[in-house]
Amino acid sequence: MDEKPMEINEALPAYKRYTYDDYCSWDDDVRWELIDGLPYAMSAPNQRHQEILIQLSRLIGNFLVGHPCKVYAAPFDVRLNAEFGDDTVVQPDVLVVCDRSKLDDKGCVGAPDLAIEIISKSSAMRDKTIKLNRYLQAGVREYWIVDPDKNTVSVNILKNGKYVTRTYGGDATIPVHVLEGCTINLPEVFAE
Repeated sequence: MDEKPMEINEALPAYKRYTYDDYCSWDDDVRWELIDGLPYAMSAPNQRHQEILIQLSRLIGNFLVGHPCKVYAAPFDVRLNAEFGDDTVVQPDVLVVCDRSKLDDKGCVGAPDLAIEIISKSSAMRDKTIKLNRYLQAGVREYWIVDPDKNTVSVNILKNGKYVTRTYGGDATIPVHVLEGCTINLPEVFAE
């Protein structure tokens, strides 16, 4: 599938560069991400996607009871470069923020500690390349790419300015590196 930015409407061409202020003026009935000033329309998630999102949010949220970190589920804006340019706003499916000074009424300003994307046919290329690079540049310490078709999770851990990737599947238990003591049991995540 083509991963080019989508037209917003006839008055807003897709290849014009936009900012967070522009993004805030768009119709709330359509979900968008803005990456390096280019708009990307987000399709509605399917049932499987939502089940995985709920499971991951629940498992991480249960672990975080009594901890200072917070878990959020999409739609929740993350402004990756708010200090300079402010032209990248993403909505990870699940995210964890431990530094509460990064939170405001509109979402997260800066890199979350953990970002999780559940890929679909329409988002896979963007999640595996463009967003992976943007998360890396922003300093997201841990980035998961969940593949519901293969029942796998690719975990990217930030080390020395690069992501070290390990892919888990089957009956694996995944350690959440940014949350010491938190583990995620894949059979629970992918249960149907």
